[in-house]
Amino acid sequence: MNEAQAQAKIEKLREEINFHNYRYYVLDNPVISDAEYDQLMRELENLEQQFPDFVTPTSPTQRVGAPPLEKFEEIRHTLPMLSLANAFEEEEVKEFDSRVKRFLETSHDIEYCAELKMDGVAVELIYENGHFTTGSTRGDGFVGENVTQNLKTVRTIPLTLIPGPGESLPSRLEARGEVYLPIKAFEALNRQREKSGESLFANPRNAAAGSLRQLDSSITSQRPLDFFCYGMGQLSGQTFATQWELLEALLHWGFKVNPHRKQCRKIEAVLEYFLEVDELRDKLPYEIDGVVIKVNSLRLQETLGNIARSPRWALAFKFKPKQVTTKIRDIIVNVGRTGALTPTAIMDPVRVGGVEISRATLHNQDEIDKKDVRIGDTVVIQRAGDVIPEVVRVVFEKRTGKEKKFRIPNQCPVCGSDVEKPRGKKEMAVVRCTGIACPAKLKETIVHFASRDALNIEGLGEKIIEQLVDKGRVKDYADLYALTLKDLLTLERMGEKLGENILTAIQNSKKTSLERLIYALGILHVGEHIAKLLAREFPTLEKLSRASWKKLKTIHGIGDEIATSIVQFFQQKDNQKVIQKLKESGVEYPSRPLPVQPILRKLEGKTFVLTGSLKSLSRSEAESKVESLGGRPSSSVSKKTDFVVVGEDPGSKYEKAKTLGVKILTEDEFLRMLAPDDG
Repeated sequence: MNEAQAQAKIEKLREEINFHNYRYYVLDNPVISDAEYDQLMRELENLEQQFPDFVTPTSPTQRVGAPPLEKFEEIRHTLPMLSLANAFEEEEVKEFDSRVKRFLETSHDIEYCAELKMDGVAVELIYENGHFTTGSTRGDGFVGENVTQNLKTVRTIPLTLIPGPGESLPSRLEARGEVYLPIKAFEALNRQREKSGESLFANPRNAAAGSLRQLDSSITSQRPLDFFCYGMGQLSGQTFATQWELLEALLHWGFKVNPHRKQCRKIEAVLEYFLEVDELRDKLPYEIDGVVIKVNSLRLQETLGNIARSPRWALAFKFKPKQVTTKIRDIIVNVGRTGALTPTAIMDPVRVGGVEISRATLHNQDEIDKKDVRIGDTVVIQRAGDVIPEVVRVVFEKRTGKEKKFRIPNQCPVCGSDVEKPRGKKEMAVVRCTGIACPAKLKETIVHFASRDALNIEGLGEKIIEQLVDKGRVKDYADLYALTLKDLLTLERMGEKLGENILTAIQNSKKTSLERLIYALGILHVGEHIAKLLAREFPTLEKLSRASWKKLKTIHGIGDEIATSIVQFFQQKDNQKVIQKLKESGVEYPSRPLPVQPILRKLEGKTFVLTGSLKSLSRSEAESKVESLGGRPSSSVSKKTDFVVVGEDPGSKYEKAKTLGVKILTEDEFLRMLAPDDG
């Protein structure tokens, strides 16, 4: 076979395989057997090995195989991926319909396209002349992460679009949709992780997000992610009249489009559809959390436009939390990394919103007393926000008199140390273990240190950490960097391959960012946001460790309690030793560029609040520019606010600014303020 023959054969095989992928993964209606499909794939693989010059990024053989990334690059969306306004009651949906009519100045019924609201991860896929080139997460709506290699592993995402007979494909298409993990696949993944001693995912959405953000696409490929396409960003070379027409075109081009959608001639039909979906949701193989209502006409969508971060032409009608009854068999106390004792109800297993629940947080003693929850009670539970299980109320009519009251013990259930209840507004209900060497605190501290948003040590789950602490192999998180394969092989269900992978992940975590490291230290009250503020203010961990309470208090967003917590953390000699051990182990972060010279910080100390939609800048861009010039963006208006920037359709912040006499800026005035000074 010469090169020309090989190229023709390769292209024909790719076309066949893409067609059969569409029939199998999208239409769920294959026309050949698995063996025949495997034969086609093997033939293509062999030809590409013989003629490597003909291998293309969109070949079906290239779904997996890219080397692991060091980090994800950022991608700016051509058109913002806006979030949707939410509604929870019928009246709010009717009001949405009224607003649409008022804006369009019409009394006629509006036609809507109603679709399922998937509970997954929003992504954008860019196709150039029908070929998949780039894929990214939604991010903040304006900038996302480049996860192209991982998205290629999702079988329901076409690498090459399929034109209809005599049709041409768009020269550029920015397809948008939701990556999700089916419920059965989620349950199987958690069973597998439990066996290998890894931490469990809280829900299918978290599992999908974690899978999509793997730096190694071979790990993503092992997780059966799925995808539904629901819309577009930029489109060149094609036009459509309605959302419904667009969905039909996406389906014909090879995308998987959710079949549970409906054209509704008026808003009453939407409300009927919502009730139908509410009955259907527990029978679906994936999780949904509502219905998305879109004005069907794309022309009217363009006329309606957007308000700040959400479109005027769409609304998410969310389900109310599903509630069920079950019985509390016991109440246990968990000890967190800060020493906080949290009571947890152990219940008869029951399914809520498609997920089996056997535990629910009771938060604290005050909450238990307020609801009068007792061991043996029949209770109503729900998944708060359709995620976190919580006890709503006790069914007092079912009490028998045998129920037992519960009190959080005066000694830590793990180490036996005394517990204390600090004074303060929000701390009244929080009981903490005072034991310095409490194993439970240590375990949770290390779990936090290794978590995805901290040092991101893949594979180091709770079960493994628990054994390492119990065996005395790890006495602080710096000890992780001294672990050997021999140490890991002493653990239950630990194989050589898994042990090597964990050690590799530990080594890879040595290169991190300052904000991640600060967050990983587990300082009380220092979450991701505060860690970013600190990393922005202090170029090194050493300088942060020497910061005074007074200096910390000058940082916008850091109050008395947080400043006190930071100072106390770095004053403790044990903490100083652990930080020194981390440094000696090779944990490092890139040095930060020198701060902008004071002459350029023309907005130093000024607080800005933005309200309404700006024409020339996104909200995040405007806030970044303010920060780069020394100013402070804020989300609320007070007497301390210096300026309120007013865009289109301003909200209540505009009225509050006028009431308080705060200086109000138009967009043009704001832009002039941002502009560099002459000379």
